[in-house]
Amino acid sequence: MSEVMLQQTPVVRVLPVWREWMERWPHPADLAAEPAGEAVRAWGRLGYPRRALRLHAAAAVIAREHDGELPDTEESLLGLPGVGGYTAAAVAAFAFGRRAAVVDTNIRRVHARLVGGEALPAPSLTADERRLAGELLPDDDAASVRWNAAVMELGALVCTARSPRCDACPVAGACAWRAAGEPPPSYVPKGQAWHGTDRQVRGAVMAVLRAASRPVPRGFFDGPTNADAAHSGSVGIELARLHALAAGPEQLERAVAGLLADGLAVERPGGLALP
Repeated sequence: MSEVMLQQTPVVRVLPVWREWMERWPHPADLAAEPAGEAVRAWGRLGYPRRALRLHAAAAVIAREHDGELPDTEESLLGLPGVGGYTAAAVAAFAFGRRAAVVDTNIRRVHARLVGGEALPAPSLTADERRLAGELLPDDDAASVRWNAAVMELGALVCTARSPRCDACPVAGACAWRAAGEPPPSYVPKGQAWHGTDRQVRGAVMAVLRAASRPVPRGFFDGPTNADAAHSGSVGIELARLHALAAGPEQLERAVAGLLADGLAVERPGGLALP
């Protein structure tokens, strides 16, 4: 659960939600017994809410096919819905002490500088990076787990993206990037836009649905006039936030259509609701 929640989301935002989920659903079967919409509602504002659907789907498979116990090997974890290579390796290594090459952003950056002589890794994970991570990984299970954790921490705290602390780095003397004169990156990483985007509108629509205890008529999303008769309280607050974005009808329709296509919203008699 924590590995999925932490994807593209900082710990400070994840921790309170993770605690709430663990208290409410301490076992996979507990989550699987609830409607998928409850997982989406409890996801709150973590972003990328499809992750909540994937966790719910994974919990259902664990309850149905694994007697309610999380699989403990990288291969079996990869068979769960929404579990990719990084998540499977991280859970196998850190939860079960298995030898698995964990390759996150921090580890990729350390490998790129230390071995490749590059300031930053490629924009997307490559087969060569996976192969290198496997070659560097110690053969012993316990040592491999410590290695993964150590390289990850090195990237997070010392070999950082913008201001690497080379004077504090224990492997600075072997760093190919320093030996090459610390060449600048070959590209400039770009953050994702948010304000005014379809993603922002989708998030605002989702906030309305999470706050609602019954279907919300489609007309309420269009503007304040149609929303005057809406539910009071938190639903009204979220509708006001949505309307403040002044999204045009085409953008709003794209947002709703995307939520329906992704299974994050459903059409019910009377309007839109969580699944």
